[in-house]
Amino acid sequence: MRQGMSYNRTRRLTLVLIGLLGSYIANSHALAHHTDTHFEESSTHRIIYQLNKADPVYLQSVLFSVGELLRKYGDDVEIIIAVIGPGLHLIGKHPERPIPAELQQRASSLAEYGVAFHACGNTMKSLGWTEKDLFKFARIVPIGVDDIMLLQEKGYTYFSW
Repeated sequence: MRQGMSYNRTRRLTLVLIGLLGSYIANSHALAHHTDTHFEESSTHRIIYQLNKADPVYLQSVLFSVGELLRKYGDDVEIIIAVIGPGLHLIGKHPERPIPAELQQRASSLAEYGVAFHACGNTMKSLGWTEKDLFKFARIVPIGVDDIMLLQEKGYTYFSW
């Protein structure tokens, strides 16, 4: 039964990656609020991506890479995206930088698959944002860089580009 669930999950994720899945609007109340990193208690692979730019090409690349890891490892990978600096606009309900709605929908879809989005509290303060300004799937951490450091100390691989 688990194999069938993985097939369905992989199939749906593939649709997300090619932009065919995502009938949810970005601020839909139907989205689940994820504060944990993934479905499993313990995964073999654990990675944290640093997302610190608002450039759509950059955002597309990071989200595509995350989707590919999910597709390859399924439930055996824990993925956290540390959203800091200008990258915070990706998960903002009303971003102050031009973020394509398709990318926000892709982030929402990835969150539904267990990818955690950690929003830097310091960046939020500098923007004058509160929890209400973020999508429900985002989890606020006090200091984004501190979060990255602590996750590395717990064995997460750190990736940035």
